[in-house]
Amino acid sequence: RLVPMPIDPSLVGRSFPPTRPYTVTEERLREFAAATGTPYAAGPAPATFPIVVAFEAMNAFLEAEAVELARIVHGEQRFRYRRPIVAGDVLTATLTVSSVRQIGGNDIVATASELRDADGVLVCETSATLVHRGAA
Repeated sequence: RLVPMPIDPSLVGRSFPPTRPYTVTEERLREFAAATGTPYAAGPAPATFPIVVAFEAMNAFLEAEAVELARIVHGEQRFRYRRPIVAGDVLTATLTVSSVRQIGGNDIVATASELRDADGVLVCETSATLVHRGAA
């Protein structure tokens, strides 16, 4: 049986490579809205849509650091927009580890991701708090 290793605090400040480009389409916006029960009529993306791209960055971080997704509890998610996301945008996300602290045998990991368009312009910033459960 594998014992989960704590998240290395030296990761604070480290940025991971950008995700592959994600093309926002009306179909993807409608699918997201339907899956989340969010009303949507053509126009800007639903407020929580950036999670689609940010989650890819999160998964890449967890994989790169050999963290089991099954041990992660998502604590908090925030979005700060510079402009609305619309169909036709091509977005990438770059994740940076903001902080790592240990509480009660668990790691509390804060991350920040920047979503940029094809011209490299910042569109949205996301922040997340993850709880990495330690050994039972």
